[in-house]
Amino acid sequence: MQGKGLVKVFLVLIIAVCALQFAYFIPTNRVENAADQYAMKVTGKTSVETSNTDFKLARAKYLDSVSGLEILSIPMVKSYNYNELKKQQLALGLDLKGGMSTVLQVDLADFLKSLAGRNSNNADFLKAIDNANEAMKSSQSDFITLFSDEYRKIAGPDKLARIFARSETLGEISANADDGVVTRLIRSKANETVQLTFERLKQRIDKLGVAQPNVSLDPNRDVIFVEMPGIDNPQRARQFLQASAKLEFWETFRSTDPGIVQALQEADRLAGGASATVDTSATQSLTIRDSIVYDNLGNETDTIQVPVLATATPSSNTGATGSLLNALSLNTGALAPSVVGIADKSQKSTISKILEREDIKALFPKNSQFMWSYKPTQDADGLLTNNYELYIIKKQTSNDLAPLDGDVVTSAQQTLNQVNGQVEVNLRMNAQGAKKWAEMTTKAANEGNREIAIALDGEVVSAPRVNDAITQGSSSISGNFSVEEAVDFASILEVGKLPARTKIIQETNVGPSLGKANISKSINSLLIGFFLVIVTMLAYYAGAGIIAIISLLLNVFIIFGTLSSFGTVLTLSGIAGIVLTIGMAVDANVIIFERIKEELEAGKSIKQAISDGYYHSYSAIIDANVTTILTAMILAYFGLGPVKGFAIVLIIGVLSSMFTAIFVSRLIIDWWVDKGNDLSFWTSFSKRAFKDINIDWIGKRKYAYIISGALILFGLISIATRGFDLGVDYKGGYTYNIQFSGNEKNDGGCT
Repeated sequence: MQGKGLVKVFLVLIIAVCALQFAYFIPTNRVENAADQYAMKVTGKTSVETSNTDFKLARAKYLDSVSGLEILSIPMVKSYNYNELKKQQLALGLDLKGGMSTVLQVDLADFLKSLAGRNSNNADFLKAIDNANEAMKSSQSDFITLFSDEYRKIAGPDKLARIFARSETLGEISANADDGVVTRLIRSKANETVQLTFERLKQRIDKLGVAQPNVSLDPNRDVIFVEMPGIDNPQRARQFLQASAKLEFWETFRSTDPGIVQALQEADRLAGGASATVDTSATQSLTIRDSIVYDNLGNETDTIQVPVLATATPSSNTGATGSLLNALSLNTGALAPSVVGIADKSQKSTISKILEREDIKALFPKNSQFMWSYKPTQDADGLLTNNYELYIIKKQTSNDLAPLDGDVVTSAQQTLNQVNGQVEVNLRMNAQGAKKWAEMTTKAANEGNREIAIALDGEVVSAPRVNDAITQGSSSISGNFSVEEAVDFASILEVGKLPARTKIIQETNVGPSLGKANISKSINSLLIGFFLVIVTMLAYYAGAGIIAIISLLLNVFIIFGTLSSFGTVLTLSGIAGIVLTIGMAVDANVIIFERIKEELEAGKSIKQAISDGYYHSYSAIIDANVTTILTAMILAYFGLGPVKGFAIVLIIGVLSSMFTAIFVSRLIIDWWVDKGNDLSFWTSFSKRAFKDINIDWIGKRKYAYIISGALILFGLISIATRGFDLGVDYKGGYTYNIQFSGNEKNDGGCT
């Protein structure tokens, strides 16, 4: 075999990369075991109980507290924290771990209505949308194409340009523009909307706290496939996925406004603390405070010093459970005026619960509402801390809606401030938004250059001070952005500008107990199948069978290592792909070994027989594997969820099996034979097996024609008369898997 050196180098590199991927599991398992021990100590459990709510909350709290800590450092390469390392590992799909799977359709009907603006009430336009929605149920075309076709049928000579001519988003469209041109413009904007909705959805799911979610987009059908392992509250997840991103502009209160500090002090007293008088005229800065370090069991082991905002010294009982000012450090001048306080991430939930109490809400102005910052603050070196800022925004007296929202934004892009070098996001608004923005900024400038909070989904991204009225409908947002963050934020604003709701068209929920059962059955099937392959290869090929087993073990190692390096989610269908790959890898060895046996029987030497056997086997092996890869590529392109997962695993498995069966096994055989060792390709049982069988298959071809033709005819008649029994994947509906916890006489389940 030529190129042995290259094959060896390639093999070593692959093994090193795969071994590194498996090594990543060691530090994360160590952290997760510590989290289990901590949760057991806090909840008083004697074993790991992932189904217990208190246990899960305690475990999640521990993992959240250490998520940013370095747990692995590779010299001259990179350091990893828990979150980064977890994302690079092979994740289990919900059919193995339990959880929720949904297929979301991006609703482009609302998107079209937003583009049409004042023409969105046109009868032909609305009828075309309704018809397109109905056609989507049975068509493979995308919604925009279906809408365009339906409008052409209904409106006749009236062109689409008449509906979208005044769309600010699409730009100037000639009244005589061809329908094809307008459709392409709409499709282009729709693609942007779908992609941005997909990106925003991924960010939402990350905030939902799902461990290793799997989110993928099918741009050809405008659908988003979401797998969320470990989700045990489907209703919450359902609402979370379908909620629309809200960009809002709010007037703000200041920490120096009359009554704000006093209200917070009284809230602290009502919550169980003993508020001390705070000198709001003094200017404070970040100081050093002790923070306790806990070991794996939750025991105090050390005290370290961390920077926090200095506050007035509370009285002796500020350690009370409900103390507000023990958790929230008031702004005494070191922060922007619109920030009323700052708190550690771990205290946000406690503070919010206190401030939501009716007796405490009554202390503040009726039109006030608390909001946290979108991201944590930065320290003097520009590094993110764990501290979040608290704002109080002004609601309108007539309703709870923001004076200005993201619907008025027509464009957003990341730019660099030419004066101070800060990364910013520039916004442009439509005429209605520009008018309202001018009113808000004029009012803020006239009232002492007050701040206006810009919030996304109820969190303040930026609260810039208004020095002068902005009358041109454009402005810049700065919020200590990196370039990547500014690009992402601009994209989020675009999503707000292009409304596209998502609706769930398919949903699957798998319980954790069923997932454990699937894991157990999958492992058993892999082990049993592998054992049978080993026995068969040893019984039939003797010493060569051992080499086939070694290459097969290496094949499985490479498959799992490759899947892990790509961050693939392993599902039941993926395991099926691995099992199929094992069978195909054995097929390649069988073809090679049988050919070598023929060469040996022809009287050739062992080395010559091996060389010729491999050479003459290549065409059959490559032909079979290439056709499989082509089929798998089609499945990966058109398939969703389990189908796509199966196809990806199959592609990786086929490539790996070809490499191990053709090259690795050849390396091992040549090394063994070159050392002067003998190698047997048969046993006493298999040496003459199937040698005396002589069947005239070609002569019996007419019988095969008759049988095949009869089966095909029977199948066509059955299709024409009976049709197909469509499952829920095609027809819709519900499917349930119910597991009974019965006794010895009656124990099982039903579907």
